[in-house]
Amino acid sequence: MSGDILSSNFFELFEVPAAYEVDLDLIQQRYRDLQKAVHPDKFVNGSDQEKRISMQQTSWINEAFNTLRQPVERAIYLLKLKGVDLNLENETTMDAVFLMEQMEMREALSEVRSNDDPLASLDDFSAQLKNKMKHMTESFSEVYGKDQLDDAKELIRKMQFLQKAKNEVDELSAKIEDELF
Repeated sequence: MSGDILSSNFFELFEVPAAYEVDLDLIQQRYRDLQKAVHPDKFVNGSDQEKRISMQQTSWINEAFNTLRQPVERAIYLLKLKGVDLNLENETTMDAVFLMEQMEMREALSEVRSNDDPLASLDDFSAQLKNKMKHMTESFSEVYGKDQLDDAKELIRKMQFLQKAKNEVDELSAKIEDELF
């Protein structure tokens, strides 16, 4: 494998179209194939340069794989390829209705332990978040396909909120399960 891996964008590397909708099974298979080709174990007896290049390529392949398989990260990467720099640390959605929904959900989450069946409540939260994320990703795919990049940025901001909320629900579920069992 040559150093051209390091100059490929993630979609080129995995030989898939640069689009939001990707075949995750195909990406998984290509990931395994790429890793087999460049894994450092293949270069144990190689030169220092071969070992260094193998490590760089492996790292690049891992970064590409992790980016493409995560919906929010993939969306951010697509915008980056279009020259859109997102400063998500300092930017937030300005959609007041969405933000109010997030605040209400967080408040309900903070009170979930007082519910009769907190795990069932968390399952409901998880299902709601999954449904909202599905809607957001479909919307992102649509606006990205139409090159409506400002709308795409706004959807990414919202998707990040939903992903963070999903992580919080999962963590709280795990804590409550540990306490119950």
